Amino acid sequence: MQKVYILEDRGILYINGTDAKEFLQNMISNDINKVNEDNSCFASLLSPQGKFLFSFIVVKYKSGYFIDSEKSQTEALFKQLNTYKLRSKVEIMNLSNEFVVAAFNREKFLKFEGTKDTPGNTIKYREDSILLDPRNKNLGARLIINLEKLYLSLKKLELKDSPVNDYYKLSHELGIAQKNMNKLQNKLFGIECNFDELNGIDFKKGCYVGQENTARIKLKNKLSKRLLPVELIEGKLNQDDLIYNSEFEVGKILINDEYPYALIKYLNDHFINQIEFKTKNAKIKIRKPYWI
Repeated sequence: MQKVYILEDRGILYINGTDAKEFLQNMISNDINKVNEDNSCFASLLSPQGKFLFSFIVVKYKSGYFIDSEKSQTEALFKQLNTYKLRSKVEIMNLSNEFVVAAFNREKFLKFEGTKDTPGNTIKYREDSILLDPRNKNLGARLIINLEKLYLSLKKLELKDSPVNDYYKLSHELGIAQKNMNKLQNKLFGIECNFDELNGIDFKKGCYVGQENTARIKLKNKLSKRLLPVELIEGKLNQDDLIYNSEFEVGKILINDEYPYALIKYLNDHFINQIEFKTKNAKIKIRKPYWI
């Protein structure tokens, strides 16, 4: 039996209607044309200034799209999308009580017929979508399924329910933030969240909300800060704590909970990967993921 993690803290929106594709294309940081029966994508919704608001995975489902986001962000994302709806022929539904996301490893995914070892590769299992995580394939695969069918399907797939903390620990080790994303809202640019490296920004597509600043930072090589995972050695972290190497400030704690992250001046001479840094009440290390 392989392990499976039931991600109960993910929410699902469903976007449908004649204008659904065009509506999403004008909003999100990735190209909706990449999303079809065989491929899913990671994307974000930014503020008009290009600051981070929401991040999610977009999956084709029937005639519309599933939006798989952190559940604590789902209701606010639902409202935000509705404010942009205006006269578009679009229906947005919150299906978080009906659908659930389950994650399992990449090796298991590659045993299914017709799968490819590429991020975002999507197949149908009966009528449900299974996809290799579009951000980084080492995060494994995701099954989006109706809650009523979940446990029977997991049994048939020979997947055994395992502690969800193992999954989020892996995500933190990889340096991919997925928890308490609300704490990042309006605090940093989407591109500073490493969304370029996580396949979440398309620089060739046309306009979307926040596109100008995102493109400017990329084109003018102005990316000097990044969201990086923090390893707590001792003490306590508080949100907005400044991080120091001796007396030199190198960053700020943005997410201070179980899986902490900081916005780091990663090009600064005083930022040296793997040395110990200090905050007001803690000693920490900052890890730069292998994929940056």
